[in-house]
This record gives sequence, C-alpha cells and structure tokens, in this order.
Amino acid sequence: MKIALIGYGKMGHEIEKIALSRGHEIVCRIDIDNPQDFDSPEFRNADVAIEFTAPTQAYNNILKCVKAGVKVVSGSTGWMEQHRDEMKALCKDCSNTLFWSSNFSIGVALFSKVNTYLARLMNSYPMYEVSMSETHHIHKLDAPSGTAITLAEGIISQLDRKTGWSKGSVLNADGSVTEPAECTPSDVRIDSIREGEIAGIHEITYDSSADFIKIIHFAKDRSGLALGAVLAAEYTNRNKGFLTMDNLMDSLS
Repeated sequence: MKIALIGYGKMGHEIEKIALSRGHEIVCRIDIDNPQDFDSPEFRNADVAIEFTAPTQAYNNILKCVKAGVKVVSGSTGWMEQHRDEMKALCKDCSNTLFWSSNFSIGVALFSKVNTYLARLMNSYPMYEVSMSETHHIHKLDAPSGTAITLAEGIISQLDRKTGWSKGSVLNADGSVTEPAECTPSDVRIDSIREGEIAGIHEITYDSSADFIKIIHFAKDRSGLALGAVLAAEYTNRNKGFLTMDNLMDSLS
C-alpha cells in the first residue's frame, strides 16, 4: 500500500516506522514546510493518506485529500464535532472516504466498550456520581481530549441522568489552573492535565458515599496509536465512506 503522511512529527515518525515494518511504502511526507506537496503526483498516487496534525489544520487537510481523490485516515482531534455532518455528507454514497477516530489505540477501543457497558450497569444506581479526567503531554492543544469526549458520549448514551458533558478544570503545562464554568448535575465533568510527555491517561470514576469504582486506560507510549492508525489505513484501503474504529474493530473480531 502507498501511504502519504500528513504531519511528520513524533506521531508521523512512529506511523512511518510501523508502516514500513508491515511492508508498506511511504510515497509522500507533508509537513508545515511543504504544503505545496498536496498538489504533487506522489500525493495523488497514494492509496491512503494518514493525517495527524492540529485542530486548526485538520479540516483543510481533509478537504485537500478529498480534492485530490485520496482516501484519508485522520487522528486529529478538536475539529470533528463542528464538522461531523459535513464530513458524513462528503462521504455519502461512498463518494469520498474518511476514517476518523479520536484515538486509534486498540486498547482504547476495548476500554470504550468497557466504559459503555459499565455506564449501562450504573444506570440503575443513581447514588454513584460519574466524573472523568484525562492527562496528556504538554504539546497537546485541545482540552478535553477528543478521546475523553468520545468516552463521555458513551456514558451519556447509557446513563439517563446525564445529558451532556462539560469542561472541568485544566492544569496547564505552565502549572497554572484554568477553572471551569459551572457544571450542572446532568453533565459529565471532564478535568484535564497537561504534563511532561505523557502519551495519554483516561480515568472514569463512579463515586458514592460508601466507595468508588474507577477504570483507567494508560498509554505507555505512542506505538499503540501508530499501529492502530496503520491498521485503519489498511482497512480504509479496502473500504469506502465514513469509517470509524467500530468498523475496524468489527473486522478484527
């Protein structure tokens, strides 16, 4: 498979390493210093582009892939909520192909299923109050993380007493704390921490006056995300339309 990389930072390098180990070819690498390569024949000849950039860049990058007729896998967060309907419309009737996920880790996908199942169980026990926290490296721009929002949406889908999520406190990279706006009882509160080079920690807690139940996913490094992104690219190469981790996980099970 011929892969174009959009974003050639730490994640891009990790994805390249795993892609090459699985026998794929990197035909194009696009970063901030060579955006003109979106118009190159190498990019247009790619089977799949893998895009990991910033929230402010991702949307336009996806549109450039669509214009070039290149299928795209995107792991950029902080932009999809605003553009989800538009992206689904672009992929309607398989006219274009976008595989998007807030997190490509197979472990996170499994954790998400556990999270949804636990929320379904806890629906009958209103004495337990649910909250969330997520911790990431200091370079991450969006808070809360896209993964935390996806996990919160899984809780909301099962827990009748929760109808939305709200941004909690943020411990910033410089040590300052951004206090949250008011969180209503019907919201799932998500606190964020930006610290060191942490790949990602997501914690979900159900707390009562008697005890608490906590589930945690702890990413040791970026390798799980990179492998998942390459697996998603392999899946995308064989399929069309608006694709998600649910599609990939179904194909692996």
